[in-house]
Amino acid sequence: MDIEKVDRILEEHEYRHSAIIGIMQDVQDIENYLPEETLRYISDKLELNLTKIFDVATFYKAFSLVPRGRHTIKVCCGTACHLAGAARNLDQVERTLHIKAEETTDDRMFSIETVNCLGACALAPVVVVDEDYYDAVKPGKIEKILSYYRSESER
Repeated sequence: MDIEKVDRILEEHEYRHSAIIGIMQDVQDIENYLPEETLRYISDKLELNLTKIFDVATFYKAFSLVPRGRHTIKVCCGTACHLAGAARNLDQVERTLHIKAEETTDDRMFSIETVNCLGACALAPVVVVDEDYYDAVKPGKIEKILSYYRSESER
C-alpha cells in the first residue's frame, strides 16, 4: 500500500464521507483491488465505520477485496449470449487460462468474471476484455483475443 497515494486521493476528495465510492475507485486503480489494510487506513482517516466501507466494497461488483489480474475478462452469460454459446466460450477461456470463473491467474495477468448482461444482446455472444468488446465470439476466437493481451504486456 502506497500511503502517500492514498493520502493524495483522500485530499482530492476532501475527506468527504459522501465520496467514499470515488475514493475506493481511485484506490482500487493503484493495486487493482482493495487491500484490507488500505480500507482500514481509509476508515481511520475518514473516521468512518469500517463496516460501512466493507458494505460498499462488497455490494458493488466493480470492487474486489482479492487481487485481480491486470486484464479482466467478462463473459456475458445473459439470455441472448447463453443461447448463442456463452457457456462454450466460458469453458474455452477457463481451459486456456487454467482457472475458473471468478479466479485470477497466478501471474496476475488475467481474471475471469461472468456477468448477467453487457447490454449488447444483438452482438451475442459477447466477451469483454478490460474495455474492449468482442462480438459473435466463438471458442476458436478466444486464444487469438487473449494472445493480443499477452503480447501487449511484452511490448
